[in-house]
Amino acid sequence: MNADRVEQGVEAVSRLSVVIADDHPVVRAGMRALLSRDQSFEVVAESSTVPETVQAVAEQQPSVLVLDLTMAGQSSLPSIPDLIAASPGTRILILTMQEDPAFARAALRIGAAGYLLKEAAAEELVGAARQVARGAVYLQPAMGARLAIADAGAPGTDGDAVLTARELQVLSLLALGHTNQEVARRLYVSVRTVETHRAGIRDKLGTETRAELVAAARERGLLG
Repeated sequence: MNADRVEQGVEAVSRLSVVIADDHPVVRAGMRALLSRDQSFEVVAESSTVPETVQAVAEQQPSVLVLDLTMAGQSSLPSIPDLIAASPGTRILILTMQEDPAFARAALRIGAAGYLLKEAAAEELVGAARQVARGAVYLQPAMGARLAIADAGAPGTDGDAVLTARELQVLSLLALGHTNQEVARRLYVSVRTVETHRAGIRDKLGTETRAELVAAARERGLLG
């Protein structure tokens, strides 16, 4: 009997904590049900907006965050560096309907550990969450094939690779119409720092006008 209790205690301690972030209650319920069937996972919180997700991750420090790319009309991609800063040990698994390879490329570039389409969630969610929790990178096979084809069809267009995570955040906010001063306030940096990042983006991508910023952000899946 004592041995059984010890075994149960070890199992409880070893369970992987999960935060689910999606703005559709039905989707969250489905993900919770899928993960709860596996005794190695424990869903510790749910969120429906980007700010709620940052708060939940900071408070719970989960093993895995299952993150939708767009919540309440806001892209969650620019928040990935903030989520990692709030909980460095959390592995982020993107679960989305976005099939464009640019979204997967952008998410992985700035720190996501996995990318999974919602259409495959029932079959792959548990396995994908387990893989990213172990430190591996998970890319849904179908999405990996699309990404390879897209890269092969556009040789030399590796703009995502040269932008830092902070530059991607600045690019996203500028493309949404924010001024340098507003970007500085949102990112808690100086206006001079924003100007430096903007100059770096211009030099790397050749963007200057608002239209060019929007186009560059959209290509990288930053506008939802």
